Amino acid sequence: MPIWAKKNNKAIVEDKENYRTPEILFITSYPARECGIATYSEDLIAALNNKFDQSFIIKVAALESIHDSYTYGTAVDRILKTDSADSYLKLSQYCNTEKAIQLLLIQHEFGLFKNNETDLIQFLSASVKPVIIVLHTVLPDPNQDMKRNIIEMDTLIDGFIVMTQRSAKLLENVYGIDRGRITVIAHGTHLVKHGDKKELKEKYGLSGKKVISTFGLLSSGKSIETTLDALPVIVSRNPDVLFLIIGKTHPSVARNEGEKYRDFLKKRVEILGLQAHVKFINAYLPLEELLEYLQLTDIYLFTSNDPHQAVSGTFSYAISCGCPIISTPIPHALEVLEDGTGIIIEFGNTVQLAEQVMRLLKNPQLRKNISSNGIHKMAPTAWENSAIEHAWLFKKIIGDKISLDYKIPEINLGHFRDLTTSFAMIQFSVINQPDINSGYTLDDNARALVAICQHYELKRVPEDLKLIEKYYSFIKFCLQQNGSFLNYVNKEKKFTKQNSENLEDSNGRAIWALGFMLSLLPIFPVGFTSDAAKTMSKALLRVETIHSPRAMAFVIKGIYYRNINALDYENIVLIKLLSNRLVQMYRHESKSNWKWFESYLTYGNSILPEALLCAYLATGSYQYKEITKESFDFLLAHIFTEKRIKVISNKGWLDSTMQKKEILGGEQPIDVAYTILALERFHAVFKNSSYMEKMKIAFSWFLGNNHLGKIIYNPCTGGCYDGLELNYTNLNQGAESTVSYLMARLTMEKYAAKKQLPDKNRPTVNHSDPIAV
Repeated sequence: MPIWAKKNNKAIVEDKENYRTPEILFITSYPARECGIATYSEDLIAALNNKFDQSFIIKVAALESIHDSYTYGTAVDRILKTDSADSYLKLSQYCNTEKAIQLLLIQHEFGLFKNNETDLIQFLSASVKPVIIVLHTVLPDPNQDMKRNIIEMDTLIDGFIVMTQRSAKLLENVYGIDRGRITVIAHGTHLVKHGDKKELKEKYGLSGKKVISTFGLLSSGKSIETTLDALPVIVSRNPDVLFLIIGKTHPSVARNEGEKYRDFLKKRVEILGLQAHVKFINAYLPLEELLEYLQLTDIYLFTSNDPHQAVSGTFSYAISCGCPIISTPIPHALEVLEDGTGIIIEFGNTVQLAEQVMRLLKNPQLRKNISSNGIHKMAPTAWENSAIEHAWLFKKIIGDKISLDYKIPEINLGHFRDLTTSFAMIQFSVINQPDINSGYTLDDNARALVAICQHYELKRVPEDLKLIEKYYSFIKFCLQQNGSFLNYVNKEKKFTKQNSENLEDSNGRAIWALGFMLSLLPIFPVGFTSDAAKTMSKALLRVETIHSPRAMAFVIKGIYYRNINALDYENIVLIKLLSNRLVQMYRHESKSNWKWFESYLTYGNSILPEALLCAYLATGSYQYKEITKESFDFLLAHIFTEKRIKVISNKGWLDSTMQKKEILGGEQPIDVAYTILALERFHAVFKNSSYMEKMKIAFSWFLGNNHLGKIIYNPCTGGCYDGLELNYTNLNQGAESTVSYLMARLTMEKYAAKKQLPDKNRPTVNHSDPIAV
């Protein structure tokens, strides 16, 4: 089949010989040039390179005029002089003859190709490679030439990208572009680890101030004077207000008129007597500093006077940083600031601006609500998600020429540690802020103990030992005299009424964690957790009374781990007792088309076959091996496609009649993590490469390989979102999801470490070999 075909059938190109990693050429302005699109392209390219591993090579043909000369980094491979017809011709010849180039992506803004649209169209006409054009502005009332140019581009390229649904509708309704050739990918935003506003204000010398801000390359189009004219009435009632005007003058403006506009604003400040309430930060701030200024901002103002400005990166960044925003009605604002995510005012309306600023200053809860709504609204636009959407579009256009391999992030214990108090791990978070009011659970701290033990096993970080002791101490805190555990503890360290619920699964998880910790005794310091064996023995006193299948499975795993270093025949008897119950369930429920332990697939499914595999390793019983393989392969057939995992939704279980339609959403990180843990063990025992391939696919679910194409793991915080729903992700990063991700990530690390030469000076623990009985 053709790798690509132009709309006008001008060229079908296939070159399967001499395969090279496909190259994608971005034709765009690029830093060191200072403009919004240059920054946009730099951020997008960084996101693509960080998100995908050896999937493609991105190069840049930088846009500049014959009068410009910039010093670029290594990303820039070519330069296109936009006011030189010869430069277009040379770039066209290069693109057509360079076999590695598979796709051209052009960032289009009318100002970038001013008076040179004809040369651009000739370039497109000559190209034999697929082309995507990103339209940063779509005019609702174009003149005849502009409209004709866009329509002609459509006949020569493979599709448009726009950043709002409103722009897509304009292309369709005003320009007559087929909707199927338009892809909407929102302007990207940076993930932010939301810091403490008070601390940030102290850092920048703004303590005690109510900060109003705006930022961007300064030009008269920003209409900053609208705010200045509103400030006298605002500061008369709010004398602690400070207005920050962040950003240097736009280079093209500075070149044409110098600092005329900034001087005009400074004069206005003097006339209005606002010197104590306005501060100019005349700099192109580094990203980290800019994001901190936005996080300390109490109200962000976007006062552009251009009704045709389709999208604004400054606007997007402000919302993603949690700024309550007041904006003029540019198309981007009208689309985003709905349902309590911000406030719209008329262009140049000083009275409205003053009223809305004072309203927000008077109502902290309203500011907090708008901030939260905005963060949730903008979350899907993270650069990581933008990279995924772009990469999926690349693959759609050039097909098998590109293989998308998601890059595994570095291990980050940041949020894991943030969730941990001096007592234990907190249960829930509001976004990435731990919610101490949610208290603590045995479930979360048992999983946390497993995860931090995994980390210590791989990394030998001394600080991990303190966390191991902490989570272990909490498990002992929850252990009752009769050998059972309580699960729920409030922030005052008291057991709650919730402990009247069925706690068998919680008891099982605690035994799993204790057993796993005991399996690592050879690598712990001498005497570390010296009473753990006694704690484990006490916890096993009542396990014969447990009948919940998942609780039994956790117990089996825990005892299996315990016996790695201290073989106990009584424990083998317990493993057989509980495993035989699972076998009995399996034989009762399984039939020709349903190879499972229950009449439905629900949550934490993979723990059941994995437990029987542990039982096989502990006892050598062939029936366990047979059933574990059969049941696990059955489960995998229902949650994997060729390229993606979709675990059973908590919105509706899959029963043995298999009559229910597939339900999207309701996917939990813990189910994906348990699947990865099981796959690693099955691969170690059965040496079947398909298990390892599925392990990689399953992990990519966290990285965006899911039905929404959205990240579940947040690389900025190190936390993991609480769930994947039908059309959104739950942005809260609680203990269950964060620890589940970490267990999965460390399992991937363990597999990678196995492929490397072992460190002869580092003792290891093999968790996948049979135990001699």
